[in-house]
Amino acid sequence: MTVDAELVRTHQGMVWRYLRFLGAPTTVAEELVQEVFLVLLRDPVEDQGAAALGAWLRGVARNLLRRARRARRPELEGLDEAAVEAAWSRYARDDDAAGYHEALRHCLDGLEARERAALEARYVEGASREAVAREMDVAVEGVKSVLRRAKAKLRACVERRLGDG
Repeated sequence: MTVDAELVRTHQGMVWRYLRFLGAPTTVAEELVQEVFLVLLRDPVEDQGAAALGAWLRGVARNLLRRARRARRPELEGLDEAAVEAAWSRYARDDDAAGYHEALRHCLDGLEARERAALEARYVEGASREAVAREMDVAVEGVKSVLRRAKAKLRACVERRLGDG
């Protein structure tokens, strides 16, 4: 298998999301994504299709994260890897999570404007709950409630759309 820019572009987002899913902080995930593709450059695998390559890349990423955890990097904590892998498989399915993302986009459109604004401010823009509370002119506890309700609505809607609920 030839490792080229197109292959990296195609798979790097999935590897990064998987590492974040496993609990790696953003900077650690970015470092490990680079290492994953260096491993692939050093030890190319036989081309058996995108799904097989994705599984191989996730396995390398998982092993590199384990090694980083064993090196006692303080920002990394252990997780139940079997449970995480099962959850990832359910999330990614056979379409690298494209169906999940489409369902999420649809469900976001169904939220109330206030809920969507709070989610975007907190999770897209990275605003603190305190900043969101000031913007919405509510107490921090009110922001927590809005976010909790919005996430519950999204979860239920996505599960319904994917047939999991």
